[in-house]
Amino acid sequence: MGKVPTGFRRAVAGSSQSALFKASNSSASILQEQIPPPITPLQSHKKSSKKEPTKVIAPAKKSNTPPIIFESSNLSEAKALFNSYISSLKYTPSDPSFYNSILQSYSSISSPQNAIFFLNHMIKTRPSFSPNRFTYQVLLVQSCALPDETSLANVHNTLNFMKNTGFPPNQVTADVAVRTLSGCGREEHAIELFKDLSSQNVLPDTYTYNFLVRHLVKNRSLSTVNCFINDMREGFGIKPDLVTYTIMIDNVCNSKNLREAVRLLEVLSEEGYKPDCYVYNTIMKGYCMLSQGGEVMGVYKKMQEEGVKPDRYTYNTLIYGLSKTGMVKEARKFLAVMSEMGHFPDEVTYTSLMNGMCRQGDALGALALLEEMEAKGCVPNSCTYNTLLHGLCKARLLDKGVELYGVMKKGDLKLETGCYGTFLRALCRNGRVAEAYEVFDYAVESKSLKDVTAYSTLETSLKWLRKAREQGLAV
Repeated sequence: MGKVPTGFRRAVAGSSQSALFKASNSSASILQEQIPPPITPLQSHKKSSKKEPTKVIAPAKKSNTPPIIFESSNLSEAKALFNSYISSLKYTPSDPSFYNSILQSYSSISSPQNAIFFLNHMIKTRPSFSPNRFTYQVLLVQSCALPDETSLANVHNTLNFMKNTGFPPNQVTADVAVRTLSGCGREEHAIELFKDLSSQNVLPDTYTYNFLVRHLVKNRSLSTVNCFINDMREGFGIKPDLVTYTIMIDNVCNSKNLREAVRLLEVLSEEGYKPDCYVYNTIMKGYCMLSQGGEVMGVYKKMQEEGVKPDRYTYNTLIYGLSKTGMVKEARKFLAVMSEMGHFPDEVTYTSLMNGMCRQGDALGALALLEEMEAKGCVPNSCTYNTLLHGLCKARLLDKGVELYGVMKKGDLKLETGCYGTFLRALCRNGRVAEAYEVFDYAVESKSLKDVTAYSTLETSLKWLRKAREQGLAV
């Protein structure tokens, strides 16, 4: 039957309720807790194509402390604008957030050194302004968000300035700097700073550590990641935890490096961590990508040996992997096992199994499974119907396919590209050209495909039919 239809893969990847490879409770929840949303670098204000005079934003109705937007990075002009604006106010603001917003506005277009000079000017001219840690973090983000920097000189200057003014670096400082550097593509500098701060007994916490590992596995080689982990372990006693290994296992599985995934699984156990359901599901998913059903089954057995209780996504992954590799009988047995364990099959479970049955040429069996599915109260989705229609056409059961298409049309279900092409070719092969045109119209009207794709597929099918008739192979 060929590859799994595109829509089915989308349903597998995107469904919140029935995703085939969704994280289970333990590691997935830890992963989310360990890695909070990143702190984004300050965004610079866009400049107009025409040079406009520096201006002050009028006070907003809901705010008594409006920010100043600077159009020029000139320090003298910035100081003058600040003085002019402050003197125009009827009262002297004392809220640090007011001054922080002004500093943020200027730092977004100035150099780090000028931003520090501007901050000193604000402190000198407005004694009521008492900078807080966020004030200095504005400067820190600015110094980290310079993508063309070849060193950490500006970052260290800012950190020293913070220290000298009574705000020495702490774990929050480290987190802000590492995330900003990583977000700007300065991963090597993030690693360097991480080590520098660790050597100064400012040990970044596990959130920052795992954030950096997660970023590195996406953007750097595996050897770089392993080198970083080893350096932190040997040099500073910072060891990877369950979340760290889960991040790495997920990455190598996605890159189809299952040998490394198995090695990491062994290392995880040696470190005293017990792999949970999410870790095993991730490895099973990797073997599914490689169409190695036997290995998928092996992972399932290992879970049982280790006393790890499978969840619904374990069974969905298992059934998908077995069905994909032709082990349909084994896959079908797990429908009952799944129910016995309290995890009732959903539309993804049944669609996976139907796809496997159609691959083996048992499209009628898959159609019967559809009836069983509906009898048990499980509602088929668009992927289910597209999978079946594709299988029926491949098995040359066109009448059954046309009947199923009628059900899809009544339900306003969209046709997927692969299924649409197979259906058109089957209709043309049997001389049912008028119906092929009708299917084309429905594909366009329902926005199942782009018009160009729908038309080119129809044109290709008609060309094939014309050629087949010339050769006496079709009526």
